[in-house]
Amino acid sequence: MLHLIQTALKWEDPAANGTHFESYLDNLSDGVAVLPEMFSTGFSMDSETLAESMYGPTHTWMLKNAKQRNLTLCGSIIIHEHGRYLNRFLWVTPDEETRVYDKRHLFRMAGEHEHYSGGESNLTVLDAATRIRPQICYDLRFPVWSRNTDDAYDLLLFIANWPAARREQWLALLKARAIENLSYVVGLNRIGDDGNGVQYSGDSVVFGPEGETIVDLGNEDTVATFEPDLDRLRDYRERFPAHLDADHFSVT
Repeated sequence: MLHLIQTALKWEDPAANGTHFESYLDNLSDGVAVLPEMFSTGFSMDSETLAESMYGPTHTWMLKNAKQRNLTLCGSIIIHEHGRYLNRFLWVTPDEETRVYDKRHLFRMAGEHEHYSGGESNLTVLDAATRIRPQICYDLRFPVWSRNTDDAYDLLLFIANWPAARREQWLALLKARAIENLSYVVGLNRIGDDGNGVQYSGDSVVFGPEGETIVDLGNEDTVATFEPDLDRLRDYRERFPAHLDADHFSVT
């Protein structure tokens, strides 16, 4: 069960964002609370100033809230590790387990590739019986990286700071990823504007494996809860097994 938190972010202010998100977490229990890309800072290129270690205050905040509320928390933050700055997705469980995924594709149009290093491997996590593949924002444009090879996942999860100016591409690409991978696709985006004056329209959505819209949050400041129907997913894959004809490839 996923709780999609679509809201605005405080620019480069982790403490204020932590307090803000706690007001949403107060009303949730069980399942996974999904927070946006760089949820503690907004999509900032000031990595040297804002980066934390893996044992820094934001990860500590996630551990505390996950345990106290019996929720898994996930979202990405700015991490400094081994001399590199990373846009890192954290999956933090109530029993204090942390799994990580580093954003592979860096958004060069904002200079992200000049301030961060890209990741090299994918991650699959479990929520109950649902296998989830997390990705971050610009990864959405690169279908080879998110391809569901060897039936690896049931749900493809994108967290983002995706600008309103490209909302049509956001929606079209999310739907395409659902259809081509025969999977649920969840896109969690933010609203409001950031310190660079970039506007965000939200448009957080859930698409089913046939490309049908299940959840659409529009531009609301809100939370939606979604639980995938794995029986329905398996039935559809059996009736329409396009994955059996997929091309084999490797990513370098």
